[in-house]
Amino acid sequence: MSVQFGRWNIDGTPVERAYLENVKSVIAAYGPDGDGCYTSGGISMLYRALHTTKEARREAQPHTTESGTVITWDGRLDNREEIISQFCDSLTSGSTDVSLVAAAYKAWGTGCFAKLIGDWALSIWDADSRSLILVKDPIGTRHLYYFADKNEVTWSTDLEPLVLFARRSFALNEEYVAGWFSFFPSAHLTPYVGINSVPPSSYALIRPGSCVVRKYWDFDPGKKIRYHTDAEYEEHFRTVFTESVRRRLRSESPVLADLSGGMDSSAIVCMADILIARGSAETPRLDTVSYYDDSEPTWNERPYFVKVEEKRGRRGHHINAAPDQIYTFGYESDRIAATPASHVRQTEAANRYAACVKLHGSRVVLSGLGGDEVMGGVPTPMAELEDLIATAQFKRLVYQLKLWALNKRRPWFQLFMDAIRRFLPMDLVGIAKHKHPAAWLLPQFVKRNRRALGGYERRARLFGSLPSFQENISTLEVLRRQLACHVLPSEPFYVKRYPYLDRTLLEFMFAVPREQVVRPGERRSLMRRALTGIVPAEILQRKRKAYVVRSSMTSVSVEWASLIRQSQNLISSSLGIVDHSSLSTAFKELQGGHEVPLILLQRTLAIEAWLRHQFATNLAVERKSPAVQGAVRQPKDSVLLD
Repeated sequence: MSVQFGRWNIDGTPVERAYLENVKSVIAAYGPDGDGCYTSGGISMLYRALHTTKEARREAQPHTTESGTVITWDGRLDNREEIISQFCDSLTSGSTDVSLVAAAYKAWGTGCFAKLIGDWALSIWDADSRSLILVKDPIGTRHLYYFADKNEVTWSTDLEPLVLFARRSFALNEEYVAGWFSFFPSAHLTPYVGINSVPPSSYALIRPGSCVVRKYWDFDPGKKIRYHTDAEYEEHFRTVFTESVRRRLRSESPVLADLSGGMDSSAIVCMADILIARGSAETPRLDTVSYYDDSEPTWNERPYFVKVEEKRGRRGHHINAAPDQIYTFGYESDRIAATPASHVRQTEAANRYAACVKLHGSRVVLSGLGGDEVMGGVPTPMAELEDLIATAQFKRLVYQLKLWALNKRRPWFQLFMDAIRRFLPMDLVGIAKHKHPAAWLLPQFVKRNRRALGGYERRARLFGSLPSFQENISTLEVLRRQLACHVLPSEPFYVKRYPYLDRTLLEFMFAVPREQVVRPGERRSLMRRALTGIVPAEILQRKRKAYVVRSSMTSVSVEWASLIRQSQNLISSSLGIVDHSSLSTAFKELQGGHEVPLILLQRTLAIEAWLRHQFATNLAVERKSPAVQGAVRQPKDSVLLD
C-alpha cells in the first residue's frame, strides 16, 4: 500500500525539515515507486507510492487542485466509470483515481465519500476552511492514524512515524491490549492513548481546537431482496461475486491468489480464470500459492487445491509448512514494533511466501478472508429463527424448528430456547464459555475491560432491523477489527485484496433471506448452488474445514521457556494485566496434557513479547500501569468525538 503522512502546526510554524527527512526515511520502506511532498506554511504532506494499476503510474501526489485543496489517496476506485460519467467534460477513461476523487470532492464535498466504492484511505487539506479531513472506506481495508492536540496534528497510514517522532511518551491503551485477548481491539484504537485510527466508513474532521468523527455511510437495514425462485438468487449472487473478483483483478502486474483448498479461495481462483479467459480482467496473469503439511492428521489440503490446479491446467506454488512453527513470539531486533503484529520475526514458511510474491512479480494478492463469515460457513439456525420470532411468523417458525431439530439431533424446544436467549440481557444469560476471559488475567483488569475481553458482543434486539442483519453487522465488525490489526508489507511490496469484503457483495448478502444462505444440512447453501459447475465438485461437497495444528503447542512451549529464562517478572504483570503465578499454573497444566485455552495463551505470550520489545527499543510508551495513566494522557481539549 502507498503511504500517506502529514503534519499540521496549527500556529502556522513551518514543519522542521529534519523532522520530515526522518519521516521519509521510515516510510521509504513501504513505497518503491517514488515520493512526493507538499509544504505550505504550517502544513506538510508526504506521499510514498506503490503503484498497482496503469493509471497510478500517471499520478503525482500529493495532488493539488486549482482551488488549493491538497489530497493524498491510497486505494483502488472500483466505480470509475460511474464517477467519470458525472464529469465527462473534465475527466476521461485515462484519468487517475486521485483526479476522480478530487473532482467528486469539489462537486459534493464530504457527501462524495459514500459514492467512492473500493478499498481506500484519503487525506484532504482544505486551505479555505483551514480543516483537515481523514477518511477510510466502509470496510476498513486501509489504515489511517492521527494524533491531534491544541498545537499540532499528525497523521499517517503507517503508525510507526507517529510514535517514533512524537517527542513525547504515550500511555499504553489498556482497552487495545484487552482486545488482543478476544477478537481483536476496536478498529478506532491503537496501542497508544492519544493516537487514534479513523474508523471504517467514517471521517475525522479536524479544525483548530476540535476533532469530530462522523460516519458517512452504513448498510441499509431496510434493504431486502426477495425473489420467487432459488435460481434468481443464484444468478444475482453470481453477478455480484463475479464483479467483486473482477474489481480486484485490476492490476498491471500478475495477481497472486492464496489457494487453500477451501471453498472461499477456490471460488475466487475459478471465477478469476473465467474472467481472464473472457478478456474481462485487467491483469496479465493469475498465479496461486498454497500451503500444505502432510504431517498434520487433521490438515490435509493438498488433495483439494490440486483439484483446482487440475481444473485450471496450471500448477501453483506449494509451500511445505510442516517443519515450521505456526506462531512466533519474537521481533526483528533492528525494527520498531508499533503494534503487536508489527515486524514479528518471520517463520521459514513466511519467508518462502515472500519469495513466492517476488518470484511472480506480483503486487496484488487475493485473500479469501471473510468468506467463511459472510457466506454462511457456520451452519447455525439461530439468525433465521430469531428473524421468525421478531416478525411473529410462528407457523413458519414451528416448521423450521422441526427441520433444524432433525438436522442438529436436538430437541426443537432447546433450539427455540437458544433463540429466545439471544434476546435476553447478558446479566441474565451470562457469557458463553468460549468467551470467558483467561483465568490468568488479573480481576481488576478484567473488570475494567469486560466489553473488549468479550469481543464487544451485542445482544439481539427484538425491534428495529432484523436479528440476522444485526448478526451480519456484528460479524463485519469482527472482520474490521481483524483488518485494523494487519500490518503494511514491505520487501516484497504488495497489497492484499478481499473479494468477500466487497461492499456491493455484502449489501446483497445482508439483504437476502437467511434461509438462502444456510439451510438444514446445507451450510453455504446459496454459494454452493450458485457455483456448481464453476468450482470443482469435490470442493463444493467437502465437509467444513476444522483442524488442530499440533506444532502450535510446541511453539508455545519453546517460547515460554525462553521468556522464563529472561526474567521471572513479566512486564504484563507489572502493568496490572497478568497474574504471573496463574499463568505459570496454566503452562504446567498444558505440559501435563490438560486442556488449556491455547489461543489465549498464545496471545498472552505475544503481548508479553511485544511489551518487552517496546521497552527494549525505548519506544515512546510509559512503563506505568495503564489504569493510572489512561485518564491523564488523553488530551481533553483536542479530540471531541460525536
